[in-house]
Amino acid sequence: MAACGSLLFMEGCPYYAVPAGTVVTTPASFNRSFAAAAGAMQDEGLAISVQDPGTGTIVGGIDGGVVQASVRQQADGSVVVQFDSKNARDPALLDRISRSYDRRMGR
Repeated sequence: MAACGSLLFMEGCPYYAVPAGTVVTTPASFNRSFAAAAGAMQDEGLAISVQDPGTGTIVGGIDGGVVQASVRQQADGSVVVQFDSKNARDPALLDRISRSYDRRMGR
């Protein structure tokens, strides 16, 4: 009788399996995100001319084009990273930088 009662109790407990290959991470810090953004730009051959953690700004150039990264910490503690270019000659450059950033962040 006690065994049956314990089975009924267990039946109501949810079980959540984490799929194989899933990585559980904590939110990224500003410093880690800033370093990953600068590294991603360097990975793609940009020469960094401005790297200012105080303003969250990174500026790099390649082949006459300029790319700017903006790293901002929001009120909830999350970090937003944005890459912009007004005159990059390579239309896929920002996509490659973004993928490099994701790799550096373990995504």
